Formats: sequence, C-alpha cells, structure tokens
Amino acid sequence: MNQPDYQLSRNAFGRLVLVAKNHQVYEGVVPIRAFPVTASDESIALVSAQGHELAWIENLNDLPEEFCALIRAELISREFMPEIKRIDKVSSFITPSTWWVRTDRGDTAFVLKGEEDIRRLPPTGLLITDSYGIHFLIRDRLLLDRHSCKLLDRFL
Repeated sequence: MNQPDYQLSRNAFGRLVLVAKNHQVYEGVVPIRAFPVTASDESIALVSAQGHELAWIENLNDLPEEFCALIRAELISREFMPEIKRIDKVSSFITPSTWWVRTDRGDTAFVLKGEEDIRRLPPTGLLITDSYGIHFLIRDRLLLDRHSCKLLDRFL
C-alpha cells in the first residue's frame, strides 16, 4: 500500500477536498475513471473543480482504505450504469422495442431504439444504451441464463 503525497477528506458540505504536499487546498475534487467498464479500479484521475488533474491513481487498491472509501463513494454518486443480470422479456424482435430486465439496482424496463445501440465490449461484454441515453452493462453475456441469451441473440 502506497501512502500518497496528498491528503483527501470531505468538507462540511460533503465535497471532496485534496490538500497537496505544498499545502495547497482544492475543494470540489472529482475522481474520473479512465476505463470505467474494463478497469474500474485502475487509472483514476483526481481533478480540480476547474478541470485540472491534481493526482493520478494507478490502482485504487494501492491507496489507504480511507482514501479508497472516499473515492469509491464519490464515483458511485456520480456514475449510474446498472448491470443487467437477466433479461425477462422484450416487446418485439424489431426495434424500437421495450426490454424488461433485472439489474444490480433492481428491475426496470427501457426502450432500445436500434441494434446499433448495443455496443460490444472485449471480450464478451455489452453496453446497451436506452432511448434516454442511460447505459446498461452486461459484463459477460456468456454468463447470462439461457433465456436471457436466447432473447439477446436475436439482437446481435
């Protein structure tokens, strides 16, 4: 575990505060993942409210636990990408179609405008964008149940 050359905390308003080694204080720090889907705990920038990179984190797990907890909590509050665990049904096999799915954040339905809104991710992941621009992730389509795979295959 590496001890970074800065301090990280929350202020009274709940915003992240970074104190650099030269004692410069930056309020409203935002963590940004370079690869949010494929390497979510690696390559994270801490960026000032003005958009300047303040620190680079190679691997989140290398930081002290209290820093990890602060950064993860901030990332969760900013990012919304439900992970599809099961596809229950689709309204039709032509688009636009409504999909009823189970995600890691609960059951929901969304409208798929077209097959081009299903993007393949290496090696077997998918990123599905609904009609409102919300991204749904399937980490590994080969791990879905048989029913879900059958429905999904009609669109791939």
